[in-house]
Order: sequence, then structure tokens, then C-alpha cells
Amino acid sequence: VMAAAAGAASPADKERFICIYPAYLNNKKTIAEGRRIPIDKAVENPTSTEIQDVCAAVGFNVLLEKNKMYPREWNRDVQYRGRVRIQLKQDDGNPCLPQFPTRKSVMLYAAETIPKLKTRTQKMGGSDQSVQQGEGGKKGKGKKKK
Repeated sequence: VMAAAAGAASPADKERFICIYPAYLNNKKTIAEGRRIPIDKAVENPTSTEIQDVCAAVGFNVLLEKNKMYPREWNRDVQYRGRVRIQLKQDDGNPCLPQFPTRKSVMLYAAETIPKLKTRTQKMGGSDQSVQQGEGGKKGKGKKKK
């Protein structure tokens, strides 16, 4: 029994991957609703697929769990579903990627990179510059219909 428990504790095990829910990076949410990074660094309604894309691109071992829900997410839409599991550490406990020692560093990186995704820049058309500055972008433009 102990061997099984010790085996499950390996950071390379899927159970030990860190979870990142889109809510952690969403600038539409409050801290109470689950945002985990400063609002000025957060992204508008990120999806689990976008988080997966940016993390896989930088070289993480990534798992997308499409049907998982963030417990505090009241909206059951597919858009808000999903979570991403990322292997933060190797078997020996060292970070897989030295530039991301903590889960916070991964979240901040993902939030910083998602707005630069092709899917984001194309959707916004030419107004993505004003969107990155914060105010100035037409507000109704990036909204998805509920």
C-alpha cells in the first residue's frame, strides 16, 4: 500500500500536475470569484484551450480536461468549461522549465501570452492594439453572445 502512495506522489504523475482554470486568469472575475492574478495582468474570458495552447507552445507537458468545471463558476456554458493540467516539476522535484518555478509564474505567463494568440488577434480585427492598452477598444466587440 505504501509503494502505491509513494508512486502517486511523483510530480511527473498526472494527478500531481497543477490545475489552471480559466477563471484564474479572467479579468472579468473578482478575487472572490476565483481570479488569482492582478486584474491588470488578467485576460478577458480566457478559455481552457487558449491556456493549453500557450503552455504547450512554451514546452510544458499539458493535459486538457474539457469537462471539468471550476467549482465557483456559476455559468455552465461550454465556453467556461475545462481546466488545464500542467506538469510543473520533474520526478526529482526540479521545475520542468526553469523560467517557471511556481504555478503563479505559469498563470502570469499564460495571461500575458493569450492576448497575442492568432485566434485573439484575428477576432479583434485591427483594434487589438487598443485592446491591449486597456480602455479605448470598442467594448462590445470582443463579447460573445451568451
